[in-house]
Amino acid sequence: MRINDSAHLTYCTNIHPGSNWERTFSSLKAYVPLIKKEVANEQAFGLGLRLSNKASEELGLGPRLSEFKTWLQENDIYVFTMNGFPYGNFHDERVKDNVHAPDWTTKERLTYTRRLFTQLAELLPDAMDGGISTSPISYKHWHISQDAKHQAFTKGAAHLCEVVLQLHDIELRTGKYLHLDLEPEPDGLIENCDEFLFFFDTYLLPIAQEALVKELSISTEEIVALVKRHITMCYDICHFSLAYEEPESTFQKLSECGIGIGKIQVSAALKILYAEDEMEAIWESLARFDEPTYLHQVTEMIDGKVHTYNDLPIVLKERKVFTELRAHFHVPIFLEQFGKLYSTQDHILKVTEYLKGKTISNHLEIETYTWDVLPKELKKDLSDSIVREIEWLKKIVMFNA
Repeated sequence: MRINDSAHLTYCTNIHPGSNWERTFSSLKAYVPLIKKEVANEQAFGLGLRLSNKASEELGLGPRLSEFKTWLQENDIYVFTMNGFPYGNFHDERVKDNVHAPDWTTKERLTYTRRLFTQLAELLPDAMDGGISTSPISYKHWHISQDAKHQAFTKGAAHLCEVVLQLHDIELRTGKYLHLDLEPEPDGLIENCDEFLFFFDTYLLPIAQEALVKELSISTEEIVALVKRHITMCYDICHFSLAYEEPESTFQKLSECGIGIGKIQVSAALKILYAEDEMEAIWESLARFDEPTYLHQVTEMIDGKVHTYNDLPIVLKERKVFTELRAHFHVPIFLEQFGKLYSTQDHILKVTEYLKGKTISNHLEIETYTWDVLPKELKKDLSDSIVREIEWLKKIVMFNA
């Protein structure tokens, strides 16, 4: 839904099962019209669509895409952003680090993303930009040596150049502006703003200048502008709180480099504060969030540097003394405290305050995908929970407008 003349607010449908198109569409039909009625009854409702590779392939068969467009129109729903990070199934089985697979070193990731953009270009309304969030190239622990990281960045940048060509062609043919939004996260090859800019300056722009000049016969300055137009950042608030990076710092660095934020994913991480006389209860509270499906990296600031534990069980086993830990578990954004634990909701408030009077991104997408694996006492009716998150954020955003 629109929250001003240009910005759109939605939630990401990776919260719903979507191993194939039939299951994806069934979930959309079951939940989205009910949610729209509660939060946007009098206006069109924008959707943050998540399609697995299989669902995307099946959507392209026969009349399915046309039928989906008809259903969207009949229900006054539109698609303006997609989540292209998880390639395979995202529910009911172990995901962990496989959320990055296949990564941007592979043709499979490129083919999947290009197909998503073809479908988004078809679904996106006129006079509206569209974006797809994606993996931060790969998973850091798959590329241990410097040479391995160099090879991954080099191959990933080459594949991103092919996406730039596709998006440039789509804009020339249809007038629709599309962007790919790289999403830094803990233990990704790109974890924070500095690493994002390092990848841009050291790999993406030099490789693009060499590759695209042959394809487009334009100047290097025009190539740089083209890459920065179509490759942007997905700013996931949870992820950047885990990086202990203040929103204002990130936004200013990107602005100075002329790189945009294609999408802001509104999400909150767990925050664990050390309290000597309550540690047994704190560890017990944290253990309730240890589940086998998703990767729950834990970060700690030590001597001014972020240290990352690559999954929650490591921290639970060590039970070391700390000042503050933050855990990559997307918790409901409308709650500030979870028993003895807290959330990084304060980072959401900092972002919405910064948005006051500023246009950082046209896309705001709530991304709390963990409802199925939350501790029992936090599980509520799914539709009611999504509505509550949207209404909470609407009030915050409108208050800061």
